[in-house]
Amino acid sequence: MRGNLRYIIALLMAGVTLLTYYCKRSVNEVTGEVQHVDMTAEQEIALGLQAAPEMAQQYGGLHPDRQASARVEQIGQDIVRSTKAGQSPYKFQFHLLADENTINAFALPGGQVFITAGLLKNLRSEGQVAGVLAHEVGHVVGRHSAEQIAKSQLTQGLSGAAAIGMYDPDRPATAAGSAAAAMVGKLLTLRFGREDELESDRLAVDYTAQAGYDPRSMIQVMQILEQAGGGGGQPEFLSTHPNPGNRIGELERAIATEFPQGIPAGLKP
Repeated sequence: MRGNLRYIIALLMAGVTLLTYYCKRSVNEVTGEVQHVDMTAEQEIALGLQAAPEMAQQYGGLHPDRQASARVEQIGQDIVRSTKAGQSPYKFQFHLLADENTINAFALPGGQVFITAGLLKNLRSEGQVAGVLAHEVGHVVGRHSAEQIAKSQLTQGLSGAAAIGMYDPDRPATAAGSAAAAMVGKLLTLRFGREDELESDRLAVDYTAQAGYDPRSMIQVMQILEQAGGGGGQPEFLSTHPNPGNRIGELERAIATEFPQGIPAGLKP
């Protein structure tokens, strides 16, 4: 009897989780993608602004070099003005972080974009900087943070329902099954992250060219990241970022699709 009650509770929990997720449906005005999100653009902007100081502090704060910071901001705003990102409701700001050792760039929801000095000093051209920033702009307009929140709620709800249905306090061995269900939920969330990275790469191919930069610079960035990794790091399957070497192939296909007649002349490297 007690087991049947657990199964009923688990089914109800899973049903409510699925219904809640799929009822949250909207069309992304920039990408045209149908998404399941539960945040407005205003909420994304507020969340990003709230989190920005703390995130910057984790990387030593903002870089004191005002000239370099201004150049990062200028390249970023050129991308926004030249693309559909400028037609979005997001308020973009681009920040250079003081951390000279960490190679990273990331975007918060709503338009706060960061690049570390450690990454910037490894980039050799404005086109490469533009490629990194355009990729992060792609995350913002793709509403990837809002999607991740909704997807995380979905997977947590379903794995929680599975754990309730599988766990029997009178049979301790079932705890392993419930732990496995939780791990599946975690791996699904990581999979969503890799898909977001590849979508941002595809958007960045378009955005860099529209802003006057050669999108092939993004391939050079991947090569730099691959060299910086030294072949180490965790397997791609357990990482939210696809392996740089694998991303190169995706970028080459995206560039060939976007420019079947070849890269236009006059783009800045």
